[in-house]
Amino acid sequence: MTPGISLVLFDMDDVLSHYDRSARINYLSALSGQEPETVHAVIWGSGLEDRADAGSVSNEEYLRTMGDLLGCRITREDWLASRRASILPNMEVLALVTALAARYRVAVLTNNCRMVSDHIQFLNPAVAELFGDQICSSALLGAAKPSVNAYLRCLDRLGAKAAETLFVDDLETNVGGAIRAGLHGHVFTGAESLSAELQRLGLL
Repeated sequence: MTPGISLVLFDMDDVLSHYDRSARINYLSALSGQEPETVHAVIWGSGLEDRADAGSVSNEEYLRTMGDLLGCRITREDWLASRRASILPNMEVLALVTALAARYRVAVLTNNCRMVSDHIQFLNPAVAELFGDQICSSALLGAAKPSVNAYLRCLDRLGAKAAETLFVDDLETNVGGAIRAGLHGHVFTGAESLSAELQRLGLL
């Protein structure tokens, strides 16, 4: 058992929600007339998404640059529609969070641009309803996982202590960053193994 846990901090994409990147790509491919491989390269190969996640570009610059790279205008509404198409709540995990929330604080730390946190109720209403204002996007923090600063700035915003926080993420590198920041960590592989780990820690 890990004593003294008062906060369980969750990643969003591929933990609280299934993230279908192909749905996002296909939406923007149809909008722009570009091949899906080109859209993928623009989002993840150009470094644009990483810069947006780190908060180093504004929403307007992000959309303008994406449009320039895709050869068409990308509005905020276009981007939100493409991102919403990629999100499907993981109801098994959200049920575990609901049970946890009866006894512990729960919050979200997600690597995403400002538009995700600004429009979370539209993009992911199930997560917005469950977590309320306890959702931190990396762009708002000015640092992305696995940077130690991302976790420490998130905890500072939440008023929580690293030694009393369990962090759950599907990427081992992000869990490693949390551990380096002094948090406890669990690599998410599914709801069943997460439930077993929470029970092992005495949290459920």
